[in-house]
Amino acid sequence: MVEPVSLKDALGNVELLEDLILPDDQPIIEARVLPLLCRCVYPFASYYFAHTLSTFSANFDTNFEDRNAYVTGVSKYIEEATRHALFNDLLTEGLQHAANLYTWRCCSRATPTVKSNDQPNRVEINMKVVEVLKPEVDKLQRFMLFTNDAIMRFCEEVRRLCHVEKRKDFVSEAYLLTLGRFLNMFAVLDELKNMKASIKNDFSAFRRSAQFLQVMSDTQTIHDMQNLSMFLATQNKIKDDLRAKMIKIEAYEELLTDVINICAHMFENHLYLTPSERHMYVKVIAFSLFLMDGGGANVAKMDQKKRLSITRLDKIFKSLEVVPLYGDMQIQPFSFVRRSQYYDSSKWVLSDKEDFVKVGFSAMLNVEILVKLVAISDRVSLNSDVENRELTSLALSGIQLLCQWTADVVETISWKLLHPTNSKDNNECPETAEEYERATRYNYSAAEKSALIQTISMIKGLQSLLGRIEPSLSNAIRRHIYGELQGFVQHAFSDSLQKAVKSRKDLLASILQSVRDTCVDAYSSGSESRPSIEKNKKRHGKESTSSSSSDLRVARRALPPAPSSTQLYMARTQLESLISERNSGGKKVLRKELDAKTIERITIFLRKSTHWPSLFHLSDSLTDAAELSQLWFREFYLEMTMGQRIQVSFQLHCTYLFCEIWEMVEVLQFPIEMSIPWILTDHILTNADSSLVESALYMLDLYNDAANYSLFSFRKRFLFDEVEAEVNLCFDQFIYKLSDMVFTHFKQLASCMMLDKRFKHECQKAGVTIRTPPAGRFDGLLRQRHVQLLGRSIDLNRLVSQRISIALLKSLDTSIWMFESTDLSSIVELEFLIETNRLCHSLLRKRLFSVPDFIDLFLEANHNVSAPHGRITLHVFWELNYDFVPNFIYNGSTHRFVRAKEVFRKTPSRERKPQVSFIYLWGSKSLNAAFANIFFPYSRFIGIPHMKAIARLLKYQGIAVILEELLKMTRVLITDKLKRHIRAIFSVMPKVCRLPRSDYGSPGVLQYYFHHLEGVGKYSELKGEFCQDLRELGNIILFCQRLELGMTQEEVQDLLAAAAFTNVIPKPPAKNPLEQGKQLAKLEEKYSRIQLTNVVEKLGDDKQAAIAKEAELMTRERLSCGLSIFDMFLRKTRQFLNEDSIWTGGYPTNGVMWIDECVEFHRVWSALQFFICQPRISDVEKFAEELFGDSLQWAGMSLIYLLGQQRRFEVLDFCYHLHRVQKLDGKDEIVNGVRVVNVVDRIRRLQLLNSHILSALSNYLVSNDDYQEERVREFMPPTHPSLIGRYSVES
Repeated sequence: MVEPVSLKDALGNVELLEDLILPDDQPIIEARVLPLLCRCVYPFASYYFAHTLSTFSANFDTNFEDRNAYVTGVSKYIEEATRHALFNDLLTEGLQHAANLYTWRCCSRATPTVKSNDQPNRVEINMKVVEVLKPEVDKLQRFMLFTNDAIMRFCEEVRRLCHVEKRKDFVSEAYLLTLGRFLNMFAVLDELKNMKASIKNDFSAFRRSAQFLQVMSDTQTIHDMQNLSMFLATQNKIKDDLRAKMIKIEAYEELLTDVINICAHMFENHLYLTPSERHMYVKVIAFSLFLMDGGGANVAKMDQKKRLSITRLDKIFKSLEVVPLYGDMQIQPFSFVRRSQYYDSSKWVLSDKEDFVKVGFSAMLNVEILVKLVAISDRVSLNSDVENRELTSLALSGIQLLCQWTADVVETISWKLLHPTNSKDNNECPETAEEYERATRYNYSAAEKSALIQTISMIKGLQSLLGRIEPSLSNAIRRHIYGELQGFVQHAFSDSLQKAVKSRKDLLASILQSVRDTCVDAYSSGSESRPSIEKNKKRHGKESTSSSSSDLRVARRALPPAPSSTQLYMARTQLESLISERNSGGKKVLRKELDAKTIERITIFLRKSTHWPSLFHLSDSLTDAAELSQLWFREFYLEMTMGQRIQVSFQLHCTYLFCEIWEMVEVLQFPIEMSIPWILTDHILTNADSSLVESALYMLDLYNDAANYSLFSFRKRFLFDEVEAEVNLCFDQFIYKLSDMVFTHFKQLASCMMLDKRFKHECQKAGVTIRTPPAGRFDGLLRQRHVQLLGRSIDLNRLVSQRISIALLKSLDTSIWMFESTDLSSIVELEFLIETNRLCHSLLRKRLFSVPDFIDLFLEANHNVSAPHGRITLHVFWELNYDFVPNFIYNGSTHRFVRAKEVFRKTPSRERKPQVSFIYLWGSKSLNAAFANIFFPYSRFIGIPHMKAIARLLKYQGIAVILEELLKMTRVLITDKLKRHIRAIFSVMPKVCRLPRSDYGSPGVLQYYFHHLEGVGKYSELKGEFCQDLRELGNIILFCQRLELGMTQEEVQDLLAAAAFTNVIPKPPAKNPLEQGKQLAKLEEKYSRIQLTNVVEKLGDDKQAAIAKEAELMTRERLSCGLSIFDMFLRKTRQFLNEDSIWTGGYPTNGVMWIDECVEFHRVWSALQFFICQPRISDVEKFAEELFGDSLQWAGMSLIYLLGQQRRFEVLDFCYHLHRVQKLDGKDEIVNGVRVVNVVDRIRRLQLLNSHILSALSNYLVSNDDYQEERVREFMPPTHPSLIGRYSVES
């Protein structure tokens, strides 16, 4: 049997689900997501929130339609509720007219005009103009009729309340505030009508066309059009008409004084939860003062009577100099007072001063409230009364914080819009800047932008936090208010009710009983629904005195109902009447009939219940308290441009009425650089302050506010289209700039990590600081996978990954391009650039999961995806072929190649260096300079570091390609170029050149060689092309040798690193083999746990085991383990030499070897070396070492070694023989202008170099079965001269 689970345990289990970490768990740095509400009235509104949470927003605000249900209520207040409902309907209609006026776009500007009376289609044009503008003119007609009707009804109500018999009667707080909202509506409508010149233009165009067509022929229509024309043309028409009718009402200033006082009370005590209410109170105060001074100096009179305080109002106006009027329209409330007829500046000491001081932010972070909110975040439980009270208080405090911060932002924006900057105050502002541009783009300093961003982020963050726990808060609020209300109506005034009944104070008792009957919920199993006055009247004596309704025990509901708006209104109004100083019933002041304790309880209840209606609609209250759509709207400034700026084209809201003549109209719009949401977003992306980065999504949420307001408040599709168009543009820019910012940060970070610490320390000691990028707070932003923007769910991580992938690809491409534009020495820098990009990729890959693998990006940048050879390999070969081999020389002392001083081969032009930003190289200008200094020494030579870089970058496949091409170059040099020179030198050399006898002495030997080698010395290409070709061959041989050395070092490092994972354990030192075996066994057991193959065989499948074995085999079988590419290269070169007998002279005539005959290569090299060893005669002449370096010697000696002539060379070389003879006789004479000692000294140095080269070659070119030669050869005995010709000599 399944064990039953209690509700508490079930809710606890649900709460645990919130702790689960989902795969796409992401930090919450996004604003509150608006749900799809059931109030969507337009079909197009559905796709706006298509991807958001679908919920139903139940609205229990009945607008007093259920007022007749409370039959026990006082009839006076039921009648007041009826009038209240009527006024609310008028206010709703008035707000709709205000939205129409504010969003009005000039239709006549898009219509064609009749240019002359002779135009043939003028009738058709006028008909279409009338057809299009008729619905818009009808709206204006309804607007005029509404204002007349609203003024009439308002004045009638004022006249009723100002009647002699009702002047001292009680008027509820809610009713006075409704009258204040009416006054605010009149002021807003009149200012909107004055501002919109496009309305008058459209009406004029309609009237001209209608008069031309004579469609207004009846008298009533003409009269209506004349009235509408006068209504639209007259400035301040609504305010003047209202004031004209108000001044005819006797004592109207008394009622306006009450309205002013209640608004001042609400403003000063912060009894508002939205910024619009706060601003409305100030506007109502100002407009009421304007109306009061219409018929006399009533303001001064009221001040004298102590009915109002000018000093108090002066402080209010000074504290809030500028308030939003509607949308992006602003107004100075005190301007209403200045325009009054009896304005006295001496009484307005503070507000009359024109000292414009920029407003600041008073938004302070209430840490205590936020900590409590976070503590109860996502908590779902059945709370106690104490917890419900705490949660209700927190919700109210949170909304008040939102209201305060939002008001600061809105008021700052309004002040800035009303006080635009200029070129004198801001040097960055051009003189040709537009009004809106001066008010937004150039009107904020960097500090002000940062303050705005931080404040908006606090608003959006707190709103999001409250939105996430809104279900829990709403449940707690409903339970708390239910308990508070029931406790109050059942216990707070029970004694007073009993006393009133006993004292036969029927009016007081009926009101108290009405309050209880209106709100009480006394349903229980064993009690009556409510106590009645009639039953209480039947009680007498002690029983009546001691009994109290507090004895009632009411069962608490599981789901307590929330009181309706009518219930709260009736209860609060009747309670206000009880403690009011005015007459509450007839001519009685009921306050005197209540004891002080009851009055205090009622006062506390009224103060507590002020915000209950807003708390019941917590979701809407959160939206209204954080309403920042004003930051995007710019209809007022679009109206001011009057078509001067045309940015984009949209379908106008009335386009569906247009005929086929025009389908699209150009809409006035500003570029995004003037849009405040984008200005703040761009400031985040371009500012160095990394703490603002996480606020970027909050700034983009301002577009959600604007779109939501356009759909649900303005109900204008075209405004939403404009918001959407700007979002499309801005979001592309946002992704581009964010990606650039992220890539720059991590590129700089990777570059700094690649810098040597000692280098940075030395730079710092030298006074040069290499700035390390500050910590960037990108993690939270980059992890966003479901950003909600205009109903779209956007994977920000994926979009940024795409841009970052492009940036990484471009960075790699730039690195290779830089290498292609320079010589081979820059390959070290190329490797560092690639490693820096690899490190940058690894840092980004931890945050951006859609970035491709680095090897894929590198292959694409290297053009090696489908092509067999990449760009790096091709350029390495290009440099070897056209620059390195012909123009570099080898220095045997430093084992480096350096560029020769004299160039025999001109290098073709390379690619031009890419002109790219610093971020695609090392990340910043300072880092570029630092790495340029680091790699500058590497650009002066080519050595082992370069060979290692080539080995790491080209890998085996690329190196094989390079070696194959070098072999082709070697073949060409040997079989073509060098062969031609050898043949030419043999032709000028003596056929026989014997070694002179030592008896001649060293001067004689030198003179002998000068004479016999005179023809060789005169060969024009001996020290030119011949040496150049030998230098090229020597560079190729040395390059292969140094490349193998670099590869060997890299492979040995890899083998050492992988030794522990491949069961390659070095033998430990020990005294004897037995002890060494024991230690080796321990080591094998120790490292057996990390041997890759064994682990995979145990834990993996057969396929994985096979892959592991192949990987281990590829790790072990390296070239350094026995293979030698240099050995292979030398053997291939030997094959090229053996293809032609010119290098060996053919078969010797004596059957053994050539001795004195000049037919072998070593003889040519001896002749060349003889001239190389000669000292220079003049300073202009250069040594061969300067021109060709050691590469020349390496080429000659390599050919001699590969031909097997090294022994004969050492015995028969001309220079060596001269050196031996001079060493024997020690003579120093001048022969042909050359000193013998100088020649011998150079011979000695070259002999050492030659011996070193032959020793190195013998180490590499080991014996092989394919090239094994016999150590002993059999020769026939010498033939006697007399027998020559008789017998054939066998070879």
